[in-house]
Amino acid sequence: MANRPISEMGLPRSIASVFAARNIRTAKDALSLTEFDLMELADMGLAEVTSALAHIGERVSPPCQTALSLLEQRVQNDQLAGHLPTGLKGLDEALFGGIPFGVVTELVGPAGIGKTQFCLKLSLSASLPTRHGGLDAQVIYIDVESKFSSQRLIEIGAKSFPEIFHMRGMAQEMAGRILVLRPASLAEFTESLQQIKILLLERRVKLLVIDSMAALASGEFEHGASKINPLGWHISFLKSVAELSRIPIVVTNQVRSQSSDEAWRYNFQVGTRRQDLEDTSKYDSHLIAALGINWAHAVTIRLILETISGERFIKVAKSPMSPALAFPFSITSSGISLLNDDGIEVAGQEISTIHCHGHSEIIHSDTLQFHRQ
Repeated sequence: MANRPISEMGLPRSIASVFAARNIRTAKDALSLTEFDLMELADMGLAEVTSALAHIGERVSPPCQTALSLLEQRVQNDQLAGHLPTGLKGLDEALFGGIPFGVVTELVGPAGIGKTQFCLKLSLSASLPTRHGGLDAQVIYIDVESKFSSQRLIEIGAKSFPEIFHMRGMAQEMAGRILVLRPASLAEFTESLQQIKILLLERRVKLLVIDSMAALASGEFEHGASKINPLGWHISFLKSVAELSRIPIVVTNQVRSQSSDEAWRYNFQVGTRRQDLEDTSKYDSHLIAALGINWAHAVTIRLILETISGERFIKVAKSPMSPALAFPFSITSSGISLLNDDGIEVAGQEISTIHCHGHSEIIHSDTLQFHRQ
């Protein structure tokens, strides 16, 4: 809209001619100038310039919509309202159906907490026939750390969906719908993005999983080097792919230690005092998601997996449609299972705090590398 020609704005011919003579040919050309700059350049009065800019702005600005009209559009458009069920009833209800199409959803947690287990079951859900609640589609699974296990995938499928996987040949068919790529570096992943775009166009792909983004970025950091987020372009690419292809994209992220300054910057809650954050004795762990604050703002939904006093929880830490909730879960032969479907409301700083009882591996804040505590 910004590049729309001035000649199409419906301005009085005298003003349009003056603009054209001064090489002001698009809405962007006109709106990039202040009123006084435009007065001097076009030799026009303030009233004429103000009226012309208001007219141009009205023509190129998107129309206002009410919350009701947006809700009606969302209900009418099945694609915009689409979700991939996780199979976890309480979490699906909190997210109004599951992992939403068209956005990037992030799973954050320490090593061994269950992020890959979550992704395996989600991949199966996407590949299931629609009559069984799936998307009857293919999945692209970016397996950065070689954690993808075909045997575990089949085991989860047989335990979770026995009526399907016990049918002759169905286990092989479901597994055959999951396409696994294993880039060895961020550069190799970047090169594979074009292949991914082609696969999205040529095949019925309805889910993209990247496990994990932090592992891809770890090689971009050197000890003692300034921490520059190397993934700015990548998250923009993923967000555009999710939106244009109308598919859910799920990425996993690791945790790292934090400083008191970072605790302050990562606090999204109102009313928390800085001195409270600097008093680390109040917290049993001092972990944050890896990849930085810019990445945190870029993802639409963040789910945190953690352990407190030996019990595992999955928290809806960031979501435009759900309150902050935590669900206790366990990992069984059928994958991740909620212990109950009633979410526990989480308030204040607790929603962004990552607890890590029973896990001994974290990522050091300086190098994004694994260290033993």
